[in-house]
Amino acid sequence: MTEFLQQLVNGLSLGAIYALIALGYTMVYGVLRFINFAHMEVFMVGAFVGYYLGRMPEWGIVRHHWIPAWLVIPSESIWGGTIIILIAMIACGVLGVLIEKLAYRPLRNRSTLTVLITAIGVSLLLQNLGQIVFGPDPKAYPQVFPESNISLPDNLTISSSQIVVLCVTILLLWGLHYIVSKTRIGIAMRALSFNPTAASLVGINNDFVISFTFALGSALAAAGGILYALNYPSIDPLMGTLPGLKAFVAAVLGGIGDLPGAALGSLILGLVETFVRGSHWSTYTDAIVFSILILILLFRPAGLLGKLETEKV
Repeated sequence: MTEFLQQLVNGLSLGAIYALIALGYTMVYGVLRFINFAHMEVFMVGAFVGYYLGRMPEWGIVRHHWIPAWLVIPSESIWGGTIIILIAMIACGVLGVLIEKLAYRPLRNRSTLTVLITAIGVSLLLQNLGQIVFGPDPKAYPQVFPESNISLPDNLTISSSQIVVLCVTILLLWGLHYIVSKTRIGIAMRALSFNPTAASLVGINNDFVISFTFALGSALAAAGGILYALNYPSIDPLMGTLPGLKAFVAAVLGGIGDLPGAALGSLILGLVETFVRGSHWSTYTDAIVFSILILILLFRPAGLLGKLETEKV
């Protein structure tokens, strides 16, 4: 039972990270009906923004003395970690808007295949730029939050990083739910997802709503990148590929285009991956995860919470 509970906590923590990435896929698909494969590299950029912000006390003050002390974010503190996540979310939100404006907006009236190929090209571009700017070597991630282990009865242990992951994810999911369901921009997003032409006819600025959707999804990916790096503290410019693909599997599992479905699929996938990794089938963890994608496409292509839609030709 202790091992089961320990794996359950680990799986929920991993699923929470996948949820932050999968929601970006889902929101973009809901509005534009295509998969933004460059989203996984935004996840990587978010982790590197957090890396450099977390290293500021060491690089800016101790070595060079050129950054004012009041600009240095305190390391290994809840306040400092929160600031790092917020700055990374803002930076990646801006990056998401730039990607949409420069790469996808000119192709909005082109075929879905054209946009999909462009998304893969943007992903490869960001990967290679990352290797040039950040360097190809893996980097040890700084402790942006205080690190400790909490011992519970029956030898159950929860790390402070896992608590941070779960708390931050719950807050961000609540914020996303509030934006989508309670605000004017959220209503505009839902209207655009339902019928773009009708949305523009009632005065909705489709370009602004699409840019906001990219910014929001990219901001969530940035938070996911930092939280992922806290639990797997080594980052490199190619780090986004595997988590990004698994988050895509989670989005398809829950129902691509459905926000609760993406969250549910991510939690299920995180639990499955964790329990498989802790068994004698651990060698085949990734194979089993991607087999889920094949099975869900064969037997329930709309996902667990999605609904099949009939498209007029």
